[in-house]
Order: sequence, then structure tokens, then C-alpha cells
Amino acid sequence: MKIAIGSDHRGLKVKSAVIRLLSDLGHNVQDVGAYNTQSIDYPDIAHAACQQIVCGKCERGILICGTGLGMSIAANKMHGIRAALCNDTFMAERSRLHNDANVLCLGAERTQNIESIVNVFLSTVFEGGRHQNRLDKITSLEN
Repeated sequence: MKIAIGSDHRGLKVKSAVIRLLSDLGHNVQDVGAYNTQSIDYPDIAHAACQQIVCGKCERGILICGTGLGMSIAANKMHGIRAALCNDTFMAERSRLHNDANVLCLGAERTQNIESIVNVFLSTVFEGGRHQNRLDKITSLEN
């Protein structure tokens, strides 16, 4: 799978660990920044990563900031993006099963078991069925 990943300066260390994990799992990673610890605006990173998904270059995305909140808010402003802030594996599983989330948001300063959360997010398949109708309604809100 091709995955866009980005972080602000506060998520840089976690992003590096997630990139190693993704590479070890055989995924192709598109790193859109940040590349150092200088302050950076998370909306710019969220836009860069989500644009990779919207244009079809990547299937999924992972965004990391201190809490994950800013990234999730910014990402969800983009048409076609369903970003989910997940603090545990249950949320990661449900975000995929029921919402077909295509972007995982993580809080570098608040989230534990990140490796497990990433694994569940990437391996869980959208359930469809009754959830598709709800997803269609969410998509209609974008117009």
C-alpha cells in the first residue's frame, strides 16, 4: 500500500518511528514533512498528505501532531478525506470498519501503542452494508 505521512515539529519523532514500521511492513511511504524540529504549521502538512490521497497517488494517510486534533480538523476540511483521530486500537478498527477512514491521525504526546494502532488501521477492511449508506450521507455533506 502507498501511504502519505506527515507531522508537525511536535510529531517528528513519532513520524520517524511510524515510517520505519511502515517500511518494515513493505508499504511505500510518501513523507510530506516536517523534516526538522523547527515550528511548522500543521494545516500545510495535512493538506500536502491529503492531496496525495485525493489525487490518487496514495491510498491512505497518517498525520501526527502533538494531540492529533489539529491534523484531524485540517484534514477533514478536504473533499474526499475521512480523517480519524485514534487513541487506541478499538477506535482505529471502528474508523475503518464503519467509516472507511482513509487518514489516521495520532497525537504524539498523548497516544500510546502507536504501532498497534497503525497495524489495526491498515489491516481493517471497511464493512460496507448499512455503513455505506451513512458514508454516502457524509460524502453528500461535502458538496
